[in-house]
Amino acid sequence: MTPQRQLILETVARSRGHVTVDQVYRQVVQDYPDVNITTVYRTLELLEELGFVRHTHYHGDSAQYQRTDEPAHQHLVCVVCGRDQELDVSVLQPVADELRRRYGFAADLSHTAIVGTCRSCAANP
Repeated sequence: MTPQRQLILETVARSRGHVTVDQVYRQVVQDYPDVNITTVYRTLELLEELGFVRHTHYHGDSAQYQRTDEPAHQHLVCVVCGRDQELDVSVLQPVADELRRRYGFAADLSHTAIVGTCRSCAANP
């Protein structure tokens, strides 16, 4: 393991919630100024392949990574105001069950972002 990858791994291990590649890069470059952002991308991809992190894409945003030992959850993201609200995993279980029944598709809904309009923005068009 290279020193750069070790720092990236340590940064992710200390993180709570979601982090972007840029956030990880900014932290790592403080200790290792020669690190390349491509190394951060590749390392996060490797950590995902190994099952240490998962990623999600919010509407129009870059990927955000979260450690897999943190509780699975979904997000409701308002396209008007940008508000991000966590959604209990169990809410989408009927959708996963129906996808399996109807299409034979085993959906991984453990970490998802659903985009739309929040209650406040819908009430004030």
